[in-house]
Amino acid sequence: MKGPLVLCYHAVSDEWESELAITQDQLERQVASLLAKGYRPAAFLDVATGAAQGPALAITFDDAYRSVRDLAGPVLRELGAVASVYAPTEWIGSSEPMSWEGIDQWLGTPHERELLPMSWDELGELGDEGWEIGSHTSSHPYLTRLDDERLHEELATSRAICAEKLGRPCETIAYPYGDVDDRVVAAAALVGYSAAGALPHSPHAAEALRWPRVGIYRWDGPGRFRLKSSALVRRLRGLPLRRALDPVGRLTRSRPAR
Repeated sequence: MKGPLVLCYHAVSDEWESELAITQDQLERQVASLLAKGYRPAAFLDVATGAAQGPALAITFDDAYRSVRDLAGPVLRELGAVASVYAPTEWIGSSEPMSWEGIDQWLGTPHERELLPMSWDELGELGDEGWEIGSHTSSHPYLTRLDDERLHEELATSRAICAEKLGRPCETIAYPYGDVDDRVVAAAALVGYSAAGALPHSPHAAEALRWPRVGIYRWDGPGRFRLKSSALVRRLRGLPLRRALDPVGRLTRSRPAR
């Protein structure tokens, strides 16, 4: 029996050839293929806390790029699906392109506008449609590199701002870069998050505050997507023996998140 599946996307663009930007056609084909296999759309919170079990599909978007509202929104609306968006709160509503390690090489290029974030009103509109809006910290740092005071500030301030701006509780977070360790998990629990999305670079069992999402990128063609999202491969990826599984391990390993 298929268990829950959590996908992690970032931006959507037909022109921006960043690894983070899938095309509208990719998104439509990927989600439609999973729905055809019996997966049911669900909020990430419900998957990570066990409220949604069986073949539940949680679609998540990190960074709150404006393209998610403009291009992913219509695709998912047509398919009858919703998603979760994770917002770096210091950037939301800015008229300037977002900038941090991993995307700042696009500043000053013809694709700079792809880095524009949504506004709080736009996030609120998605929330009114049933989308889940969560935190992606305040400034998008590597959390494991922060001291305890700064770590708490990044987690707590972003959660409070999301709740204030959207008028609803902020119960979930996606760790920037998938960067997480036991100290970060403990800090997220202390702040009050109920669930958190990771992008694991090494095998670990699923838990609410360190949920292993499947990162999907522009180079993931149909065959690679089927492999990465398959129930069997995801079970194997959760085992300590994963590194010995060739060629499965090489084929399904995700590149570092942004």
